[in-house]
Amino acid sequence: MPIRKGAPALLSAGTLCAALLLTGCARTAPPAPTPSNPKPPAAAPTPSTPKPPAAAPAPAAPAPATPAPAAGDARPERAARIPGIGPATHARIPDGTTQAFVVTGATVDSNTAMTVLYERDAAGRWTEAAGPWPAHNALRGWTADHSAGDLRTPIGVFRIGDAGGRLPDPGARVPYDQDEEFAISGTGFSGESLEGSFDHVIAIDYNRVPGRTPLDKERPLGAEKGGGVWIHVDHGGPTQACVALERGTLRELLVALDPAREPVVIMGPAPELAR
Repeated sequence: MPIRKGAPALLSAGTLCAALLLTGCARTAPPAPTPSNPKPPAAAPTPSTPKPPAAAPAPAAPAPATPAPAAGDARPERAARIPGIGPATHARIPDGTTQAFVVTGATVDSNTAMTVLYERDAAGRWTEAAGPWPAHNALRGWTADHSAGDLRTPIGVFRIGDAGGRLPDPGARVPYDQDEEFAISGTGFSGESLEGSFDHVIAIDYNRVPGRTPLDKERPLGAEKGGGVWIHVDHGGPTQACVALERGTLRELLVALDPAREPVVIMGPAPELAR
């Protein structure tokens, strides 16, 4: 199984203005000469009351440290928590994980979903890296207590790090096992052909031993808890328990996944994931 490694991934200052207050000095007039026939002296003029100095203008407010983004800014929003993922679900994401593939169904009985790949930066903030992409999941929807044959997809946060398929490796950095055993035939629940569904797959670490080919049959929780839950090529209808993506989308996801980022899949109906 070849493993390809690759690397993943204002200051503004306000100006304060000061005003100088200028003060003027009044002069006193000289005394008038005394006439021969003196007249009663005139009353001295009442000096005018000086006006108080004008108040200094208020200093200008400093500019904000970070300017608001311009209208139409297309940069993705970054957040400390993945959108739609509540605190309880978020707490299940491993500390070292910086890549999360989120699969969200509308309700617990939905067999269609929307998917988005998120990545976390060095500051711990998540941003949308790829998607959204449509997907199918199990015929009867979702369950938090999956068992073999219940036709529901497990809810939870699971690691994803092993891949394979009938076709050659499209450039994945995770281990990829090309094998003819991934060939499949038959029809799906809507009568659609299943051929080519496992041309590329990504194993979801539900009831399996990580680090092995997706074809491995060991079930640590027991066979009754199901297994073989994959992300695979969409055949145009609901699945037994897997998540299915369009062929081109799956190949894009395969190439994007980076084992150094410890990727996980977060999947379930929106009300559950929001907890």
